[in-house]
Order: sequence, then C-alpha cells, then structure tokens
Amino acid sequence: MFKSLRFLFLLIAVVLAFGTALAQDGGNTLIMARAADTTGLDPHTQTAFASLRLLELVYEPLVTLAPDLSIVPALAESWEFSDDAMTLTMHLRQGVKFHDGSDFTAADVVATFTRILDEATGAAARANYLSIASMDTPDDTTVVFNLSTADVPLLAAMASVNASIASSEAIAAGDFSATAIGTGPFILDEWVPEEVTRLSANAEWWGEGPFVDGVEMRVIPDEASILAALRAGEIDFALLNDPLVATLLRGDESLVLNAVPALAYHVLQLNPSRAPMDVLEVRQAMSCAIDRQEVLDTASLGEGTVTGPLTIPAYHVDPSTFFCYTKDLAKAQELMAASGVEPFTLKAIVANAEPPTALSEAQSIQAQLAEIGITLEIEPLELSVYVDRWLAGDFDAAVALNGGRPDPYTMYARYWTSAGNLQVVTNYIDETLDSLMAAGRAEPDFAARLDIFTQFQQHLTEVSPWLWLYSGYEYTAHQPYVVGFEPNATDSLYSFAKVSLER
Repeated sequence: MFKSLRFLFLLIAVVLAFGTALAQDGGNTLIMARAADTTGLDPHTQTAFASLRLLELVYEPLVTLAPDLSIVPALAESWEFSDDAMTLTMHLRQGVKFHDGSDFTAADVVATFTRILDEATGAAARANYLSIASMDTPDDTTVVFNLSTADVPLLAAMASVNASIASSEAIAAGDFSATAIGTGPFILDEWVPEEVTRLSANAEWWGEGPFVDGVEMRVIPDEASILAALRAGEIDFALLNDPLVATLLRGDESLVLNAVPALAYHVLQLNPSRAPMDVLEVRQAMSCAIDRQEVLDTASLGEGTVTGPLTIPAYHVDPSTFFCYTKDLAKAQELMAASGVEPFTLKAIVANAEPPTALSEAQSIQAQLAEIGITLEIEPLELSVYVDRWLAGDFDAAVALNGGRPDPYTMYARYWTSAGNLQVVTNYIDETLDSLMAAGRAEPDFAARLDIFTQFQQHLTEVSPWLWLYSGYEYTAHQPYVVGFEPNATDSLYSFAKVSLER
C-alpha cells in the first residue's frame, strides 16, 4: 500500500513538474512583454504606439510597408493611378474573410473610408484622405477612389494601422470599444487592461502563416523586469523603448537585440495659442536655449541623432542648417529681451510610460530653459490620461514621441495644414506651411518634392511651434529560437505572422 502511495505521489510530482515546464516553455504561443498597454481598440482613432502594436495584428490596411519602407500588397493585390493622378484603382484580394466569418468585399473598403472621413469619428489620420471625393465599386473586388486633386502620397497614407479595413457590419454596429474584428493574422481573444492580451492564430488568414498558435502580450511596466524575464527564459520576445535597458543586451550572445533607426521623433510641443508661446521671439528663444545633443545624451545615452521635422532618410536635411540648432544662449537672451515678455512659468505634460525617456528629456530641457528665465513645471501623467489631454490640446507644452511616416505629407498633413484633423493639438496655422504641403502633395517629381519639403522643414524650425529634438532607435529583443521576425523603422509587429518558434 505504501509503495502504491509513494508511486502515486511520484506520479503527481512528475505531472506537476511537466506542467510547469510546459508553462515556462509556452508551447507554440509567442509570449512577449511590453511596458505600456493598449489604450483602445478602434484602429481609426488610436494614436498610442502600444495600441497600434496590437491592432496591426488584428486588422489590415489595403497596403502595408516592407522593412525597407517600400509599399507592398496587403488587402489589395494591385493598384494603379490614372494618367492624371485623379483616380486610384484598388484591386482587392479575393477569398478573404473577417474573423467573424463574413466576406471581405469592396463594400467594406467604402464603409471604412466613409467612416474615416466622417469628422464625427475623430479619425487620427483623416487629413491624409481628404482628397477622396467619392468611391465607386464596379464589382466586389474593385474600388475606385475619385480624387479632388492629384494626391501622390495617398497610397503611402493607406499603409497605416489608422487606415485598417473594418467590416461594414461592424461599422454599422458602431461599437469598437470592446471588440476588434479584422482580417489580420491573429484574432483577439482576450484583453485584460494593464495585464495581458491573448490572441490566437487566424487559420483562415490569406497569407502564409501564422506559424505560431497565438500571441500572449504581457504588460510589465518596468523594462528592467522585462529584461530579467527575457534572460530567465520566461518570455520569448520583448518590446524595449528605454535605451538604458536595451543597451545592456549589447554583447549578450544568449539573446538577439535588434536596433533600427526610428522614423519616430522626440519633440517638445509648444502650444502657440497660449500666451506667451503665441509670441514668435519667445518660441525662438526656447529653441536657441536648448542643446539638443545634450538632451539626447542625457535621456538616451546618445542612442540616436539630432533631427529636424522629417526623419525619412530620403528627405534628410542637415540639422545644422536649421534655425538655432546649435545652442546659442546669447541669442536666446536677445530674443527674450526683444519679445518684451517677463520671466514666466509653463507646465509640460509628460507620459509615464511612453517613452520611458520622457521624464529625463523634460528635466534636461527644464534646466536649460531656466537659463533664460523660463520655469518649466513637469506634470507626469498616466499614458491614457496623457493621450486624452494631448488629443484635446490641453497643455502649455508636451514632451512627446510621435510616429513617423514614409512620406512627408502623410507624416504631417494632420498637424500642419489648415484642414488637418489634429490642428487642435498644434494650435498653429501658417499659410506658408499650408502652401508648401499642398505643393508637395501634388508634385510627382522626387527632386522637386525634396526641395519643397526642405523649405517646409526650414520654415517650420524657424517659426518654432514645436522644438524637434532627436530620433532614436526601435529596439526589440528575443530568444534565438524566435525565427522570422523583421525589425523595422516603424516598430511594427506585423511580421509576427511569419515568426516561428524553433526551440
């Protein structure tokens, strides 16, 4: 009897040990960790990076970006502009289904862009699609976009999570707060805010893959703890935003660290609708007072480069050619004197989690602005609160990390055009910027566009409604057995569809 009991206890111990091993191993589910959680499930209105990283696995746009930033097919297999660039015809992929089993057709594309263009939606990238005057559907697999003006960047604008195609049925239902039904490689099974998100593989996905059973996204607010979990083998993959943590992996041959120059940019956003930031000389003085390289070195260990407004490699302009990009304290003091503004205090909102360098950036800027009589009060906020305040333009200044785009117009139309849907964030309308953006939108010749957007950058840095600081790296890290991930300048996780776990 005792031998039988001993055998039973031994069997139970083996089973428990085996179960623990399976839990640690994760099976064929890709277990990843990140510091910030999704703030919402609506692909057309979300702006937080953490939200986009989830939604791009569930939803898909008509076209997407390859790691080299070239435009490649997604839900559209091919496309063509008319000779006069006044129509764009999209030929849709056939046999695609939404996660609820409904068919993907041209009607869903029309419903999606109708929703995006509706001001009541509050779509984050609405300004990029304002040239769409009407849409025709000759059949279920063809959509013709009739444009009000030649719009060269429109195709690039469609390669965005914010242009993801939703089903016409979901749009009619009108509730994107609790569900996410797309066509993407993964299906959203569960979202427990600030804890975990679970996705399963979409067996009906049109592409090759997924090659994992699912993805589990764990929220671990402290990136040092994420690194520890990665080293302990508790997770397979990590999104890292803090260079102070990411650089600790350099030289660690037991893990893979990816570092790609980012399109995203770090920036101090001023609110020119509030005094005294409505005075040009005050904004210019602030620009002259800031040593951008010092901010980069202090906050990000020098991991990045000082940048102007455009971080797209093809449109790079030497920052030294921009207004006051070398710190000039004497000039800053002269500008403050010329402004007639007495020393003043302003508050800067800073998100706690995105990016983790924001507080250090704010503190460096705070010390430097003090040299010209400006007291910067730092207001730390939870990410969701920060996003709400930011979208409402409810700040004197904001320390921000904003996403880049592969085209200058799609990167900034929402901010720096009179019809931009995020004018409430910039609070700044400028006829010169407006005309340059319009010219760049319609110009098909690259050399001419480069000249236009060089002028755009030079003017924008001179009038200084925002003070661009630097562009860093997109960091990801994973176990060596994670195969197929494609690191990229936009931090996209879309290539999870190609990932396999070769343990």
